[in-house]
Amino acid sequence: MRHFSVFGAGLTTLGLALSLTTLPGCGSRSGTESENTAAAADTTKPVVVDTVALKRQAMMRDSLKADSIAKKNGQLPGAILPGHRIVAFYGNIRAKGMGILGREPKEQMLAKFRKVQKEWQEADPSLPIQPALHSVTITAQAAAGKDGKYRLMNSKSTIDETIQWAKDNNCIVFLDVQVGLSDLEHELHKLEPWLKDPIVHMGIDPEFAMQTKGVRPGKKIGTYDAKDVNYAINFLARIVSENKLPPKVLTVHRFTQGMITNYKNIKLDPRVQVVMHMDGWGNPTLKKDSYKAYIEKQPVQYTGFKLFYEYDARPAPHHIMTPKEVLAELNPKPLYIQYQ
Repeated sequence: MRHFSVFGAGLTTLGLALSLTTLPGCGSRSGTESENTAAAADTTKPVVVDTVALKRQAMMRDSLKADSIAKKNGQLPGAILPGHRIVAFYGNIRAKGMGILGREPKEQMLAKFRKVQKEWQEADPSLPIQPALHSVTITAQAAAGKDGKYRLMNSKSTIDETIQWAKDNNCIVFLDVQVGLSDLEHELHKLEPWLKDPIVHMGIDPEFAMQTKGVRPGKKIGTYDAKDVNYAINFLARIVSENKLPPKVLTVHRFTQGMITNYKNIKLDPRVQVVMHMDGWGNPTLKKDSYKAYIEKQPVQYTGFKLFYEYDARPAPHHIMTPKEVLAELNPKPLYIQYQ
């Protein structure tokens, strides 16, 4: 259902065994003076601590604390969902072909975005709108690149400018990741400097996760397993804990059965709010059927729905669903809405 598009270069459980040195025993003090002196010196050697294990221990402690707060209050302080509906414009500010975010001149795009926010607020006055810019930041490529991984990361200046656009317009930001023949473990850490900002969140796109397929992006639809989603959740949870941030939102794109496997094994964490996002384009009937099959029938936490300016309306008499239609015809009502 989703249209594949790439752009060229220029866009850029818990093991807690602490490893300590063995300390001298409490045996006899007999022996030569030099031996006793050496033994005494040994006791002053610094203890070697497994810092990775300590960080894991801290993460577990933070997780238990977060669980406790969430059970008492419903969610952690500063959580966006479910008290808001996120409405996002998707794309890349440097690429007209990626989506509405870069297709039109900046001020024209922002004027359209404000109009869309108003439509959603009028369709459901009960939930305030949280506007968002959803930027494709690590992007699948048609060319392999130097390392053969078929993906390219945006430049620092592009990411910084996108975040500044968001701050200037009271938006949050999603940095979206298409790994190509790489994987989340090797890509997500590149975004950590920006994810320390409380307004910056993340999306992952299985469509372009090709490692298990063994082909370049666009040849087949890719896939993530629950373990991949869990890796992203744990990655974000760590950033939240270490930087004392409000919960992050993680969007996971989906429009086929195979894009996410073993969804029941996804482990939720109060520090990360997971949105399963119906990302397909087509006529309203097809989109609603996909939402029912892959989002409603395989629930994780929160739900999202995507609307395509270019593809949903073709051929006539098909049309882009209105906010009122989406809210009336989808169950559960999505709390994340994205326009491409």
